[in-house]
Amino acid sequence: MESDQARELLRSMFNAAIAAAQPAGTLAQYLPERPKGRTIVIGAGKASAAMAQAFESAWPWPLEGLVVTRYGYGVPCQRIEIVEAAHPVPDRAGNEAARRLLKLVSSLSDDDLVVSLISGGGSSLLPLPLDGVSLEDKQAINRELLKSGATITEMNCVRRHLSAIKGGRLAAACRPAKVFNLLLSDVPGDNPIDIASGPTVADPTTREDALEIIRRYGIEVPGHVIKVLNTDAAETIKPASRALPDIETRLIATPRMALEAAAKVARNAGLPVYMLGDAIEGEARDVGLVLGALALEAANHQQPFQTPCVLLSGGETTVTVRGKGRGGRNVEFLLSLALALRGHRSIYALAGDTDGVDGQEEIAGAIITPDTLQRAREMGIRPQDALANNDGHGFFEALSDSIVTGPTLTNVNDFRAILIAP
Repeated sequence: MESDQARELLRSMFNAAIAAAQPAGTLAQYLPERPKGRTIVIGAGKASAAMAQAFESAWPWPLEGLVVTRYGYGVPCQRIEIVEAAHPVPDRAGNEAARRLLKLVSSLSDDDLVVSLISGGGSSLLPLPLDGVSLEDKQAINRELLKSGATITEMNCVRRHLSAIKGGRLAAACRPAKVFNLLLSDVPGDNPIDIASGPTVADPTTREDALEIIRRYGIEVPGHVIKVLNTDAAETIKPASRALPDIETRLIATPRMALEAAAKVARNAGLPVYMLGDAIEGEARDVGLVLGALALEAANHQQPFQTPCVLLSGGETTVTVRGKGRGGRNVEFLLSLALALRGHRSIYALAGDTDGVDGQEEIAGAIITPDTLQRAREMGIRPQDALANNDGHGFFEALSDSIVTGPTLTNVNDFRAILIAP
């Protein structure tokens, strides 16, 4: 297989994964029953505006609402207001949107229905802190979490317990109206409490869990914030709480759905596909080493997989930031993978975030080829130094191997494809 063919196939798989997770193609099959009273649509996340547009198109009856999404991810809606705010570090626009959402659902009846459209990114887009915690505190803590190496589940546990809207608090504000959740999952395991830190679902974790995570990762948190976490005010809404309304939850798209769509593209090209899992976590560079060893074993010894083939995986890795480069967990994974493969002549790979943003860059990910390391060294770039400096984006941009999609209007987490060519 020629290099251009391999690149085209990998990009086609990535595009298929993104297309499979578009709300326009999935949401309409999960509509709730029409209520006797009002229909209020709320939501947050990178895909929430696209979800709002899809819901509007499928809902012929009256509705009103407010949804907050990332800057650049808004789409036109007729009956639902779309607000844009910052991600991954929150800003005042998101804070104000969170206040407005709470107000919007504050005076409903038991005849009313709240449709909650939640996708990944909502944690940052609905920052609204507890009393005693400022937005600046949450911004600083969020930055610390992002570079700590904590998993998304751990980060969201801390975020929930510092929030006046997450961890079921928004659901409690909707009572006595029914809440119907339509969720687009970006988290390993598809646990609703981890999608945007679960504003409209109950939370079984505790403030003690949040404190333990802060201690474990050595996250710098101001003393007055720790004091808040040690009070009952920091506790979220638990599953058995009478504060919760009637809640029904549906997942409209998941990482597994996206990987299955990519697998179909590979099979149509005549290649067997092996699914390595849709919930892989851990340090991105460590995952690169492990998957690199698997790929080499297959390419060299036809074990544990027969080649040619494609290895697919998803999930959300982490990066413990030690350098000052332009990071991103997918490009960190790829850089580590390239070093592990040592230029093997038949192995190619693509990794990217399905929302189009890897880390804090408007770059989805990148592609590696058998000559990636050679081309870098010919340009005077040391791959080992780039990895040590967490500079995956700088590395792949110099090689013109970055993948830029623009806003994809969806978010089902990381996509990884390793192609072991004929």
